[in-house]
Amino acid sequence: MKPDVAPSVATPAEAQWVEAELVRSLMRTARTTQLVGLLLIPIFLGVLWDNATIGALALWAAAALLVAGARFAVIRKYVADIMAQGAAEHLKFFGSYRMLWPVSAFVWGLTTLLYFDRTSLADQFICWLIMAGLAMFSINSLSSHLATLRAYLDTLAVTALAVMAWRVAVELQFMGPYYHYWVITLLVIFWQVLRQAGLRLHVTHRRNFELQYRNNQLIESLTRQTQAALDAVEIKNRFLASAAHDIRQPVHALSLYADWLGSEPELVHEIAPKIVESTKAVNALFDSLFDLVRLDSGKIKLNIEPVDLGKLLHDLELQYRPLAQAKGLEFRVHVTPGTVLSDPILLRRIVGNLVSNAVKYTQRGGLLVASRATATGRRIEIWDTGVGIAPVHQREIFREFYKVPSHAGTEDGFGLGLYIVSRLAGILGHPLSLASRPGRGTVFRLMLKPTDAQDAADRAATAATQLASIP
Repeated sequence: MKPDVAPSVATPAEAQWVEAELVRSLMRTARTTQLVGLLLIPIFLGVLWDNATIGALALWAAAALLVAGARFAVIRKYVADIMAQGAAEHLKFFGSYRMLWPVSAFVWGLTTLLYFDRTSLADQFICWLIMAGLAMFSINSLSSHLATLRAYLDTLAVTALAVMAWRVAVELQFMGPYYHYWVITLLVIFWQVLRQAGLRLHVTHRRNFELQYRNNQLIESLTRQTQAALDAVEIKNRFLASAAHDIRQPVHALSLYADWLGSEPELVHEIAPKIVESTKAVNALFDSLFDLVRLDSGKIKLNIEPVDLGKLLHDLELQYRPLAQAKGLEFRVHVTPGTVLSDPILLRRIVGNLVSNAVKYTQRGGLLVASRATATGRRIEIWDTGVGIAPVHQREIFREFYKVPSHAGTEDGFGLGLYIVSRLAGILGHPLSLASRPGRGTVFRLMLKPTDAQDAADRAATAATQLASIP
C-alpha cells in the first residue's frame, strides 16, 4: 500500500523551500480559480431562481460574495506584500489565511439546502454538475498544498452529506425516493476518488519542487567548485611566476659568481660568501616548497610531547641573534619558565619563521621574543619595531604566495612563510594573532593551548582532504 503522505525531504532548509514553493504555486492559480468561482454564483442563482425562495438565495449569494471578496483581498495582499519575499514569509502568510478555502467550501456545500429534493430532477442534475465541476477544479488549483486541498474537499463533501442526511433522516423519516441513497453513495465515492487524485497530483508537484531544489543546489555547488578551481589555477599561476622570478635571481647570481671565480681565483675570499648567500636563498625557496607539499598532502609527521619553552627560545636566540646584530638590531629574550604540550619541531619552525620575519622587516630598533603565562594559558610573543602591516593587508598575509606591496624586503621573499606558519599553528591548535601599526612595528601572539595528538592528526588530514577535493 502506498503511503498517503509525501516522502520526507532531506533537510529543514529544503523542506521550508519546497513548502514555500508549493504555496507560491497555489497562489499563482488562486486569482484564476477565484474568478471561475465568482462566475458560477450568477449561474447557480439562474438555475434555482424559479424554484428556491428569494430570501434563501439572497442570503446564500451574500455569503458567497463575502467569502469571494475576502479571498480577492488576500490575493491582492499577497501580490503586493509577499510575492517577492522569502520562504518563511510565504509560509507565515499562508498559515494566517488558509482557512478561507475551507470556509468557501462550506458556503458552496450549503447550496444543497437550496436544491436537494427541493427542485426538479433536471435542476438538481445541473446543480450537482456545478458542484462536481467545482470540486474537480479544486484538484488542479489546490493540489499544490495537500492540507488545504483536503480541508476544502472534506468541508464541501461533509457539508453536503450533512444536509442530505438531515433531509433523508429527519425531514423525510427515510420515506423519500430510493435514488437519494444512490446520490449519497455516489457523492461519497466521488469524494474519495477526488482525495486520491489530489494526493497523486500533490506528490507530483512536491517531487518536481524537490528535484528543482536539488538541481539548484547542484548548480550552486558546481559554481563554487568551478570558482575554487579557477582560484586554484590563479594561485598556482601566481606561484609559478613568483617562484620563477625568485629563483632566477640567486641562480643567475651563482652563475655570475662562478664565472667571476673562474677568471679571478684570487678573489675567492670575497666571492665565496656571496655564493653561500645565493645558495641559501635557493635552499630557502625549496625548503618552503617542500613544507608546502607536506602540508597539502597531509603527510606531515606529528610528535606531541612536553616542550620546554625556555630551551626553545634560547636555542632560537643562538640562531637569530647574530643576524639581528649584523643589522644593528637589539635582540632581547624574556622567558617565563614552563612547558607546553606540542610538537617541538613544528613549534620551533613556527616561532623561527616569525622571528626570521621580524629580523627581516626591521631596519632599526630591535625585537623581543617572550614567553608569558596568562590566565588562559601560556603564549609566545614576537615584537619588532619594523615597517608594520597596514590593516588592509593583515588578513591577506596568511594567504599562499601573498606579499605585501611596497614592503621593503618582500622582493626576495616567496610569500610562503606566514602561510606555512598559519597552517602549522592551525594543525597544532595554537591560535595565532597579530597587532600592527604601519611604521611602528608588529607583534605576533601564539597561544599555546595543549595539543591533542589525534585532534592534530585529524586537522591535518581534513585540511589535505579539502585541498584534494578542489578539481
